[in-house]
Amino acid sequence: MSETPKSEEAKKGWLSRWRSRGDQASETPEPEATSEPPEILEAEAKPEGEAEKKGWLSRLRTGLAKSTKRVTEGITGLFTKKKLDQQTLDELEDALIQADLGVSVAARLVEKLGKERFGKEVTEEEVRAAFADDIAEILQPVATSLVIDPAKKPHVVLVIGVNGSGKTTTIAKLANLYKGEGRKVMLAAGDTFRAAAVEQLKVWGDRAGVPVIAKDTGADAAGLAYEALERAKAESCDVLLIDTAGRLHNKANLMDELAKIVRVIRKLDPAAPHSCLLVLDATTGQNAHAQVETFKTMSPVDALVLTKLDGSAKGGVLVALAEKFKLPVVAIGVGEGIDDLRPFEARAFARGLMGLA
Repeated sequence: MSETPKSEEAKKGWLSRWRSRGDQASETPEPEATSEPPEILEAEAKPEGEAEKKGWLSRLRTGLAKSTKRVTEGITGLFTKKKLDQQTLDELEDALIQADLGVSVAARLVEKLGKERFGKEVTEEEVRAAFADDIAEILQPVATSLVIDPAKKPHVVLVIGVNGSGKTTTIAKLANLYKGEGRKVMLAAGDTFRAAAVEQLKVWGDRAGVPVIAKDTGADAAGLAYEALERAKAESCDVLLIDTAGRLHNKANLMDELAKIVRVIRKLDPAAPHSCLLVLDATTGQNAHAQVETFKTMSPVDALVLTKLDGSAKGGVLVALAEKFKLPVVAIGVGEGIDDLRPFEARAFARGLMGLA
């Protein structure tokens, strides 16, 4: 996993590809829309890059609304315009902890604010802006893209997570992305415990024109992953995305099965999986820490995707995860639409979390 600088042109191209493939994705796929969404209609009247960026930032702020309220309501009311004293700093730290930013992050933010502004008059807006800058500084090192290695045929991406975290939908969105980039993509329906997941992946594969390797419910997931990798190699695919069954991180037998999938595909490619994405549901809050800890012991987790930010007031946990684990965050989801999973941008997220434009 390496960090690739993102030029404005590259971002615009990425966003354009997502918008051009504007199917709506969800855990239960919906029929294609018969009219263009408002974001696309708006973009026709404005310069493409500006309209797309504004549209995404607007959706990001909207998606973070619950988390923003939880973070900022603890700050609101502490300031009219007053000098920053120790009592206020203590209350700010408590507010940040309650907003799921974690003890370590809260202490870090408040300590820096105290050093810079103690005894000075401050406003609520100034505090939120200072916190946003410091949060962006924490997040910037982990804000990277998932880089597909063209030397790998295929680049194997294993997607893991607990039940209901959004793995299958994330895979569908990633498949659309890579197909839109002109890559040859294959999907492996490794969630053999849930028939609905297999059928859903097949639907998305058909719509994207991407082959899906699947077996009957209850089939051996490791064997299916092995066969999918064999076929992907034979057909010179660029990317193989492997879905896995949702598993509780505290269930040893299910976690052992995940380790088995990794062992088996390494018989064909000792370096596989080349990327292992852990999909986290933002609504789980601090429980996400335990998930990361446990999944890392069973599989080579090297990047995170945080989904369902639009349905959670616990988005602040992403900051705590970044500070603790230092794992790349390659994408975040703020909605069910195909273009609501985007590369993670530290500054945009930090300002959105603090309710700043």
